[in-house]
Amino acid sequence: MSKWLNLEEWQRLRSSEFCPVCQNGKPLGIVAELEASYLTSVEDAPMKGYCCLVLKRHAIEIHDLTTEEAAALMRDMQTTSKAVAEITQPIKMNYEIHGNSIPHLHVHFFPRYVGDPFENAPVNPRIISEPVYMAGEFAEFVRQLQKAIASITASMKTHKDA
Repeated sequence: MSKWLNLEEWQRLRSSEFCPVCQNGKPLGIVAELEASYLTSVEDAPMKGYCCLVLKRHAIEIHDLTTEEAAALMRDMQTTSKAVAEITQPIKMNYEIHGNSIPHLHVHFFPRYVGDPFENAPVNPRIISEPVYMAGEFAEFVRQLQKAIASITASMKTHKDA
């Protein structure tokens, strides 16, 4: 049942006081803290390399952000995209911003591969039933992702300071 059918409940969820992300203080599955967001990932991901950026402060829409916050989020997106691409070597990266079930600004990253379950179609995580990571693979992905994020962030800072 759509959360939108109960507009009173939907409006309640839109406030930071009742937002599921804000109530926990931070999102689950944090891999790294970036400038404007937390980078998260989970072992039961719909595909290898899946990540999600979750804005640190409560906002719902991109137009709710200040110009500086929007630029910082875009830098976080660029850093994440580059790091995931370096590690997973996808054919294409899909980016999705919804917020229709959790009204807190977040961006999904889906690396796409030849032969993936959604080839030539949009990603539908709900239809994945088999684990995508073998034993130890997810921990190794997280380790590589953290290393890549640190390297890219340091490189961006060096270029900014130059």
